Amino acid sequence: MKINYQETTSDLLKRINIHDQFGGRNIDEWMLDLLQLKPGMKILDVACGAGKQCVSFYNKLNGDCDITGGDVSPELLEKAKQETSSKGYKINFLPLDFDQRFPFEDNQFDLISCCFAIYYSTDIPFTIREMHRVLKPGGRLFTTGPMPQNKQVFYDIIKEATQKVIPPMPGSSRYDSEILGAMKTTFSKVDVNIFENPLTFKTAEPFLEYTGASLSEDRKLWRDFFTGKEGYEGIMKEIASVAQKWVERDGQIVMTKVVGGFIATK
Repeated sequence: MKINYQETTSDLLKRINIHDQFGGRNIDEWMLDLLQLKPGMKILDVACGAGKQCVSFYNKLNGDCDITGGDVSPELLEKAKQETSSKGYKINFLPLDFDQRFPFEDNQFDLISCCFAIYYSTDIPFTIREMHRVLKPGGRLFTTGPMPQNKQVFYDIIKEATQKVIPPMPGSSRYDSEILGAMKTTFSKVDVNIFENPLTFKTAEPFLEYTGASLSEDRKLWRDFFTGKEGYEGIMKEIASVAQKWVERDGQIVMTKVVGGFIATK
């Protein structure tokens, strides 16, 4: 049974906002610099969530583009539709489950992006083959995800607080291995780019807010650490104690996001 302490949308957006507020570098600028988008491009954003990446592409191209965002979550799609519609952005959003055949004919898109999501695929080779299928010849697939060394401090503090082994994360445990391997098998060329972004917390509170959203959003991964609402609150209390100790000792907590940007060309 799924236990909802907070809305998943709230957890996801909270983490994004913390990245923006406390990070030293802008990942959207990094992505746009890598991709060198061209006017008139036809773009598909897979697992688009609340539409953040679609909006970034749309603004970069001043609306001179054809953008579709697809996601499995009706809640996130509705939020994406509302926010883009209120701004007058012409972006199409539709249901899309990357574990199923994509609802498009072959050779449709110049660019497919899938940011911080592809490692949740049940069958990664299938998902990547579908992305390859709907790309035009010469089209590109762009994915982002956490590398194995991503936010090590986050896990160090949790481990110190709980004395438990950190469970394998679907991102950092799969992205650099399974996803990159499947892309190299399917595409003619794959380039690997690395983005590092230190998040600096002068107090424990924003780190705890990030941690709480992470544990709540990914509660199934952390089921050996806590059960139910009381267990969740108990583990957060333990983590808060250790995080405060780190701040008192070092004057801050620096958690570095280490992201891989893979660009595959058909």
